[in-house]
Amino acid sequence: MGISRITSSSGAMNVGYLSMATPSQAQLIQAPSRSSVTGKKTVFLAGTTTRTNGPEWRDTLFHSIAHLPITVFNPLRPDWDSSWKEDIDFAPFREQVEWEFDRLNQADLVVVYFGPQTDAPISLLEFGLFARSGKLIVCCHKDYRKRGNIEIVSQKLGLKVLDAVDGDLVDEVTRKLQEMLQV
Repeated sequence: MGISRITSSSGAMNVGYLSMATPSQAQLIQAPSRSSVTGKKTVFLAGTTTRTNGPEWRDTLFHSIAHLPITVFNPLRPDWDSSWKEDIDFAPFREQVEWEFDRLNQADLVVVYFGPQTDAPISLLEFGLFARSGKLIVCCHKDYRKRGNIEIVSQKLGLKVLDAVDGDLVDEVTRKLQEMLQV
């Protein structure tokens, strides 16, 4: 069984496969697709979008939880153009922001990762919006410039701050999803 990968309304790359050896039940919906959810629980992958030389953190996490009957919302857009005007009246930008807002609110679990490459202002916004929701898992790289802010707010709200995607974040997200699914 493969991963159901729904990337965009244009239909680009509709289905992808993790591997024949890894059974997958997960559905991946990327912005701006409004496809119907098939998973029993939903996860939104908020956080740093800046590319690095290493593996994309969302791919690492997704492949680690793909064996669960879930739907993962990935805000990374294959057709994103950095020249787009960030303006309420610019349709593609508005579509992206509304998609993220709607899917964040729909998600049963919100994972936010702060990487060291950027201040990630939108990720900080998402962190603030969902810090009191009871559905937020926070991972913050040790070299993230605003880590102190994340640690103080998290401490005040009783949130655990994880240090690494491999291990810490993967383990916590898997544990929380299994608990939610009663697996």
